[in-house]
Amino acid sequence: MSAFRKYFSRSWPAMIILIFVSIWQVLKHFDKELENTVEYAYDKIDESKESCMECHIRVEGFSKYHDPGLIGCVVCHLGNGSETDKKKAHQDMVLIPGNLSNAEQTCGSCHPDELYKVSQSLMTTNSGIVAVDKYVFGETDSPDLHYDIRNLGYDSSDEHLRNLCANCHLGAEKTELGKIDQLSRGGGCNACHLNYSDQAENHLHNYLSSSKKELPTVHPSTDIFVQDEHCFGCHSRSSRISSNYMGWHETLLEEDEVKDTLKYKVFQDKRVYEFKGEDVHHSKGLLCIDCHSSHEVMGDGNRYIHEEDAVSLRCDDCHYQEEPLTVNYEDLDKESLLVFMHREYSHQDHKMLRVKDDGHPLVNTYLDENKNLYLIGKKDGKKHLIKPQAETCARDLAHSELSCSTCHSQWAPRCIGCHNTYNETQRGYDLLDKQLTRGTWVEHVFEFETGLPSLGVREVKEGKKYQPAIPGMILSIEAGDEEKFERLYAANAPHTTGKGARSCASCHKDPSALGYGKGKLIYTIHGNTGKWSFEPDYADNPIDGKPEDAWIGFLEGESDGKVSTRKDFRPLNIEEQKHVLKVGACLECHEESSKVMTRALKEGLNPLLLNLSENCILPDF
Repeated sequence: MSAFRKYFSRSWPAMIILIFVSIWQVLKHFDKELENTVEYAYDKIDESKESCMECHIRVEGFSKYHDPGLIGCVVCHLGNGSETDKKKAHQDMVLIPGNLSNAEQTCGSCHPDELYKVSQSLMTTNSGIVAVDKYVFGETDSPDLHYDIRNLGYDSSDEHLRNLCANCHLGAEKTELGKIDQLSRGGGCNACHLNYSDQAENHLHNYLSSSKKELPTVHPSTDIFVQDEHCFGCHSRSSRISSNYMGWHETLLEEDEVKDTLKYKVFQDKRVYEFKGEDVHHSKGLLCIDCHSSHEVMGDGNRYIHEEDAVSLRCDDCHYQEEPLTVNYEDLDKESLLVFMHREYSHQDHKMLRVKDDGHPLVNTYLDENKNLYLIGKKDGKKHLIKPQAETCARDLAHSELSCSTCHSQWAPRCIGCHNTYNETQRGYDLLDKQLTRGTWVEHVFEFETGLPSLGVREVKEGKKYQPAIPGMILSIEAGDEEKFERLYAANAPHTTGKGARSCASCHKDPSALGYGKGKLIYTIHGNTGKWSFEPDYADNPIDGKPEDAWIGFLEGESDGKVSTRKDFRPLNIEEQKHVLKVGACLECHEESSKVMTRALKEGLNPLLLNLSENCILPDF
C-alpha cells in the first residue's frame, strides 16, 4: 500500500469530522450574518477603487444596506468609477436608477428575483384595466384576457387608455429628481422604495436653485420603509382605494369653493375631497403594507389578469375563527427573511401568521406565549393586539356566504353618469408615449356619490360569495356618429372598514343594496297579502329604461349582455332578491336585536317560516 493510501485510510474519519464541523460553522455564520449584519446579501467593496467620492465627499442619508461604503456608487448609478475626469466618469451614468428601463442594470443586479416578480406584476402590466376597457368597448368578448399596458396599440380602447389611464403603471418613467408624492406615477422600484428626508429635500432644492453648482451632501434613501404616500399616486384613481382608506371621497367642487377645511380637503392635484370616515385600520396608524406585504405588492412571479387573482390576503387570516395559521422563523422564505432582517425584528422564537390562500407569511405578526396575536405596525413599531373574529360573525350561519367587507364597509364610491367622447380636433396627450396628440378622449362625470355598497354575487368553484358592488361603468361612449351605452357594476373592496357591521335593514330594506339604485322600498299590506314597491330617486335612462344609478330593474333578473366588469360576478337573481326582501318584510315588525331575528341568524330563515304567527304577512311576489 502506498504511503498516500495509508495516510488517507488512517485520516479519513478525521477529515469527515472536519468537513462537517466546517459546514456547521459556515451555516452558523450564515444564520448569524443574516440576522445581524449586511454581509449576508452584499459583498463589501473597496470604495477606493471608485472615484465618485472624490467629488461627492461626505455624502450621507443612505439606508444601512445601500451605503456606498458597502456597495459603492456605480452599482446603482453606473458610469465609470475608474475615471477621475468628470465627463468620462459620468459617461453612461444613470441619474435616476430604479426605473424599469434601467432596473436590470441597476437594482436588478443585486435583486434579480424581485425585479422579475415586479416585471410580471399587475402594477407593471395593468392587465385587468386593459382587458376590461377592451371588453367595454366591444373589442373582445371577455374581460379575462392577458394584456400589458406597455404594448397598447391604437384601437379605440387603446387610445382611450392612452389619453386617460396609461400613466399609472410601474413602467412609467420617473424623470425628475425629488420625492414620491401625490402626483407621482410609475418610477419602477422608486415608486415604493425611494424616501427623502427633510434634509435631503433641502439639499436637492439648494442644488437645483444654484443651477446645479451646490452639490448635495444628503442623499435620498432607498429602503424598505414604504409609506402610504407611495401608494397614493396611482391608487387614488379609479375605485380610489388610497383616499377611501384615509376617509376622503372625491367631489366635483373646485378649490375656491372650499370653506370648511375640516370637512373638505384639497389634494395636491387640486381635486377636492369630502371626509366620509376613515378605515378603522387607518385610524390605528396602520399602513397599506401592514396588510399587503411584499409577496402581494411586488407579485409572486406569476402573471395575473385581475387584482383579486393577485391578492391572497383575507380578513380572516388575521381575524380568525378558531386557530390562526402560523409559520416558524426557521421556515420563512428568503424574501421574508430579508424583510425580517431589514425591519430589525426580534421575534425569531415566536410563530408568525401565514396566509391561507398561498401560504405567504406576515412577518410583522407574532403569537406570544399566551397565544395572544400581535401585529407590529410598520409605521411606528407599535404593537396592536389582533382580535379573533367576533362571535356574531363566527356563529352567523345565515350570512356565511357574505365576505367580511360586505357587512363591514362603512361606505363606497357610487359615481354614475360617465360620458366619454372622442374629440377629433382637441389637443390631447398620450400618457404612454408622453407626447401631444391631435384628437383625444374626454371624460365628463355626472355625479360623485357615496353610500353603502350594493350586493353582488361572485360565482367561484366553492360556491357563491356575496361581495360589495359599486357602479363600475354606467357609461356612454361617443365617437363620431357611433354611440354606445353600458351598465356595468364592479366588484369592490372599499377599504372603509368599520368596527361595527351595517344594519340588517341596510341590506334587506335598502334598494341600493339590491341593485335597484337609490330610492324608497315600500311594503304595503292589504288583508293577508304583502307587496313591495319601489320609488327611484333617479329618472330612467332612455336607452335601457332603468334608473340612472341602478344595476338591475326592480325584481328583474339579469339583462342580456354585459352586467359587470367580470364574467364571474353578477347582480342578485330574482330568487335571491325575493329572499332578501322576505327578511325585509320581517324587519317591518321585528327589531334587529329581537329574539326571532337573532334566532334567524343562527339557524337561517327557513326553520322560522314553519312556525309563523298569524300576524306575519309575508310578501307575495
